[in-house]
Amino acid sequence: MRQRTVTVDDVEFCYLECGPPDGPLALCLHGFPDTAHTWRHLQPALGDAGFRAVAPWMRGYAPTQVPANGAYQVGALASDACGLHRALGGDDRAVLVGHDWGAFAAYGAASFEPDRWRRVVTMAVPPLAASAESFFTYAQLKRSFYVFLFQLPIAEMALAADDGSFIGRLWADWSPGYDAAWDLARVRESIGDPANLAAAIGYYRAVFDPARLDPAYEEAQAATAEVPAQPTLYLHGTDDGGMGLDAIGDVRSVLAPGSEFLTVPGTGHFLHLEQPDTVGRAVLRFLGT
Repeated sequence: MRQRTVTVDDVEFCYLECGPPDGPLALCLHGFPDTAHTWRHLQPALGDAGFRAVAPWMRGYAPTQVPANGAYQVGALASDACGLHRALGGDDRAVLVGHDWGAFAAYGAASFEPDRWRRVVTMAVPPLAASAESFFTYAQLKRSFYVFLFQLPIAEMALAADDGSFIGRLWADWSPGYDAAWDLARVRESIGDPANLAAAIGYYRAVFDPARLDPAYEEAQAATAEVPAQPTLYLHGTDDGGMGLDAIGDVRSVLAPGSEFLTVPGTGHFLHLEQPDTVGRAVLRFLGT
């Protein structure tokens, strides 16, 4: 695994890379509270299959820079993905893989600049067109309490208290039975600094506060409300404690022709870590190796 940096729109991104340098780009985007290391099982499998598998730390997650413009809206994430494609010399063979916030970024990037991306794989967060209504059930709002906590100025204090145990409890609730000790150590390294923690929370604050929307990303932001035209594989764990299976809506009806929707039995939110072989086989088959 190679660790490198590249600058996109004044933000220096750090990323992990494996696979042949001239292979089709497979850009793997992580979510919250997570890091590029979340792809440590899938990335080598993609590399062995001939892809140039690249997993960046998302904006604000160290060692990637905290952006000077303080923009964390989904449009900025989508723009980053397309900018990384450009900076890394990607072509029309490129594919997107996203989990959690990375899924939102993948939907947006594939819709914003569709000619850059051949196929899309997303996990744990369905397109808004499928989940917009089902999100507002009592059960899902209860699971999503942290989203609303993060709108408050006490959020940073709550997440930093007791050596960051709050984040550990989220992982335990979202992926019951999974030993996340190694992952949590990487998360502490990435967002343990107050500036990085504020950045990670900033993703959630940008959803509800129009004042946090940078007009420079207006076009990309508009694209995030669309469903990608590319064939998309959507995977969801049957025991996901963060986004319940009952809250993802009718995913099949909104995805483009050639798309697939698969549930992974006995897995939670971090399904690619819990059952990496099962998820890896599904992803490689869909992407075509």
